Amino acid sequence: MNKIVKIIVTILVLTIIAPAFSQTKEFKTGKSLDVQFSVLRELSMFYVDSIKIDKLITTAIEAMLESLDPYTVFIPEEDNESIELMTTGSYGGIGAIIRKSGTGVLISEVTENSPAAKAGIVAGDVILKIDNLSTALMIVDSCSAKMKGIPGTSVSFVIKKLRGGDTVNFKVVRDKIHFPDVAYSGMINDTLGYIRVTGFTMGGAKDVKRELLALKSKGTLKKLIIDLRGNGGGLLDEAVNLVSLFVPKGTKVVSALGRVRQADMIYYTKDEPVDTQLPLVVLVNSSSASSSEIVAGAMQDLDRATIAGTRTFGKGLVQSIRDVGFNNKIKLTTAKYYTPSGRCVQAIDYNTRNEDGSVGAIPDSLMKPFKTAKGRTVYDGGGIAPDVTLPQQIFSRPALSLVYGEILHEYSIGYFKDHLTIAPAGKFELTAAEYEDFVKFAAQKEFDSRTASDVDMDKFIATTKREGLYNDFKGEIDALEKRVKLSKEDVLKRNATEIKSLLEEEIVNRYYYQRGRVESILRNDLQVKSAASINLIK
Repeated sequence: MNKIVKIIVTILVLTIIAPAFSQTKEFKTGKSLDVQFSVLRELSMFYVDSIKIDKLITTAIEAMLESLDPYTVFIPEEDNESIELMTTGSYGGIGAIIRKSGTGVLISEVTENSPAAKAGIVAGDVILKIDNLSTALMIVDSCSAKMKGIPGTSVSFVIKKLRGGDTVNFKVVRDKIHFPDVAYSGMINDTLGYIRVTGFTMGGAKDVKRELLALKSKGTLKKLIIDLRGNGGGLLDEAVNLVSLFVPKGTKVVSALGRVRQADMIYYTKDEPVDTQLPLVVLVNSSSASSSEIVAGAMQDLDRATIAGTRTFGKGLVQSIRDVGFNNKIKLTTAKYYTPSGRCVQAIDYNTRNEDGSVGAIPDSLMKPFKTAKGRTVYDGGGIAPDVTLPQQIFSRPALSLVYGEILHEYSIGYFKDHLTIAPAGKFELTAAEYEDFVKFAAQKEFDSRTASDVDMDKFIATTKREGLYNDFKGEIDALEKRVKLSKEDVLKRNATEIKSLLEEEIVNRYYYQRGRVESILRNDLQVKSAASINLIK
């Protein structure tokens, strides 16, 4: 074979092989889709029972996405409303949270200034009918769907009132219900301001700015706490806008790097700041995630605030919402974000976490050091580690059981029924006689009244029985068990301090809504009290 022939053959081989390599990925995708279609066809034709193909496909899609990461999810057409709530903090409805009751649907909570609140509907009222349909056999989701709708449209109710017990007809005009990002703002003392931010929805940073200016207008603000505890995140742009209130215009806040160039972005502050000198403390915990971590990470890297609390959640992944046809959407991870120093706060293993959702132990060998603007050393590896660690308040098992068993909520409804007014949110306290009344009420309810000692005692007894030692020490064990195991009344009284404060928060919520609840919580918030006196990063 001469040289010319060899060159021609080589060119032909390369021409054939190159497209083959480029088509390998597409071929595998096409092959997988063909197999999937064949499986569905066989199931549709021969499966012993009738099946809903669309439901089966949705299940397959959800399982497929779940295998990638916890944040890439399928959003079917019927759930598109959740996108509006997620991005704007708003939805069309009357502003009431409901749960199933024996004779209908119970109004569990009403949103402040909502159509429901303005109509005189209160927590504890029972919905008997919605648009002339009985709620007796209706599930909560169906009731909720009927209450939601386009702002300006109306919905009718037949309601049994909590106070008085009368059955009353209501016609309520739906409106846009908005959950503001700022749950509470105020002065803790003469010089210390406090803003609690619960989300990052559209326009949320403007709400923070408005509250910040209101605090500054008092003329005595010397220090500010921004509380991001429990804030699961939201829109990245709003996180950047919040940081822009406190740093010079044009400051780099966060960068996002993805697999494709279109996903790469660098975010700088675009607006003039409100105050670049005001001393700041940013409170975080294991539930502070995503956009909360962008704010905390940027403030820390820029040495603009002292980060206090506990390590954050560790979600450094950016999601985008894309249309996949027929009004269905997918929220998929497209990039990882990085703080100004270059840290990625994404937990190295987002599937392995502690019981409270916090990042598990991270080996030192996997953590890389980075430098803040002033040369302090900070680390990546999972979440934002605070500059000052403030232990979280731990509630007892019985207290949590009372909360999740809705026993505190149930008692608060009865209290609300019998008391037309109470003291202001920040000053309301139950009397000793009122708490004793609650003890009698709760003692008749089913809840986990075991103390930690009680649980450990049960484990100890089980161990001695397993090892054949129980009978040898039965007398001593029985005597100790009698001292450790307490009655419900004793448990409620021994844990009175924490249970009483939780109950007061629940009662205050009936009268002053969520804003009042936060104000009540602040009276006993140990982390806020500690944050008020910590030495700031300079």
